[in-house]
Amino acid sequence: MAPDPFVVVGGDAAGLSAASKFVRERSDSRDVVVLERGSWVSYAHCGTPYYVKGEVDSLLDLTTLSPDDVAERGIDLRRGHEVTALAPDHDAVRVAGPDGAFDQPFSDLLVATGATATDGPFDLSPAGAFTLHGMDDAAALRALVTPPGEPLEDGDLPDAVDRARAERYADDPVPDAVAVVGGGYVGVEMAEAFAARGAAVHLFQRPDHLVPSFGPAAAAVLADALADAGVHLHLGGEVTAVRSAGGRVTGVAHDGGSDDPTPLPVDAVLVGVGIEPAAGVAAEGGVALGDSGAVAVDRYGRTSRPNVYAAGDCAEARHVVTGDPTWVPLGLTANRAGRAVGATVAGDHTPTGGVAGTAAVKAFDAEAGRTGLVGEEAAREAGFEPVTETVRAGSRSGYYPGAAETTVTLTADAPTGRLLGGSVAGTDRAAIRIDTVATALEAGLTVAELERADLAYAPPFSPVWDPVLVAAKVLHGRL
Repeated sequence: MAPDPFVVVGGDAAGLSAASKFVRERSDSRDVVVLERGSWVSYAHCGTPYYVKGEVDSLLDLTTLSPDDVAERGIDLRRGHEVTALAPDHDAVRVAGPDGAFDQPFSDLLVATGATATDGPFDLSPAGAFTLHGMDDAAALRALVTPPGEPLEDGDLPDAVDRARAERYADDPVPDAVAVVGGGYVGVEMAEAFAARGAAVHLFQRPDHLVPSFGPAAAAVLADALADAGVHLHLGGEVTAVRSAGGRVTGVAHDGGSDDPTPLPVDAVLVGVGIEPAAGVAAEGGVALGDSGAVAVDRYGRTSRPNVYAAGDCAEARHVVTGDPTWVPLGLTANRAGRAVGATVAGDHTPTGGVAGTAAVKAFDAEAGRTGLVGEEAAREAGFEPVTETVRAGSRSGYYPGAAETTVTLTADAPTGRLLGGSVAGTDRAAIRIDTVATALEAGLTVAELERADLAYAPPFSPVWDPVLVAAKVLHGRL
């Protein structure tokens, strides 16, 4: 190996995107080494709820690259190697590997350590208590909801899986009742997954509506869909403790949010109260963090230390609306930033790009998308003078089969008319419509300019006035 390679810490979205781009673009003889502490690489975390539900057949379906694929690209991938320290006075990282500890020198370093799930104030050691942040979590949850005697997958489980953890639940009956703590992405998607597997689901959300960053109008659409499917919603209800006996979950204590008694007996608990950036090693090595707790970076992903970059769920990015650093741990953000860092290290300086927090989520037949600053509170905190409008319009021409009500919320800055953000929710291709709003934010459009956008019209796809255009027209009139 050539001395002083490009070293990447983390073998998932940002890390392997950077490594792959680097080997394609490099103009010198430097090698690239990817150090991954776990067994899994290059997998789609966002697909794990659908694996638990059974819509995805195999864990391997969620992987983009196998270790062999990575090797064929000329990348030195070392699984089971954990970076424990970034030397503050020279260009090397300390690594704990299967054969002991060693120092790995680098010429450039990318920290792509991702994020970790937070447990909240709960004891999650009893059997039946889970978070969902990785493939082994997904395998264990799939085992939990699979009837005894049935295989978890067609064929054998992948070699990388934590078999002992999955087999812990292989002989257990499917839970009759499950508590889901947290009404964000994971909570909503896992409530659907558990309900589809036949469990009675109790979804607890401390605020008074689900997915807070989507705003109340979109949240109401999702809540109605969950309730219609039999999910028991405890909005404004907080779980205070996970109860257990004999090493197994027996229930949750909660402070209300409904007329149900407390404590509530359940057979399993899924805690989805958030994630936090895994930036500890970087911070201990003298790399500056931002106000969010993630690694502070410039427009090229460079950190406060020379030749050290950060990308993905451990790093901040620039918000396209406010211009300020923000932390948005999403898949496209990670892949795009990693690819840009790989190009930059290879000699083609490439910005990582701004973010608007564009995201989508589904609950049974309902879906929602959001982008930018949704609602007046977030916009006001960012220094704008916001005006918000919510409209409901048809998804297709009214005479064409399949048309459904679509709820659109748009927020603008009153003095300038600039579009600040929005959400879209409904049952007929609603979430994908948020991409129109996200593109408008990236371009810095005003509401009036969005209203004049030439969007496609044909009865099977959209009415003459797309719901996003209707919302822009109403908001423009108010401005």
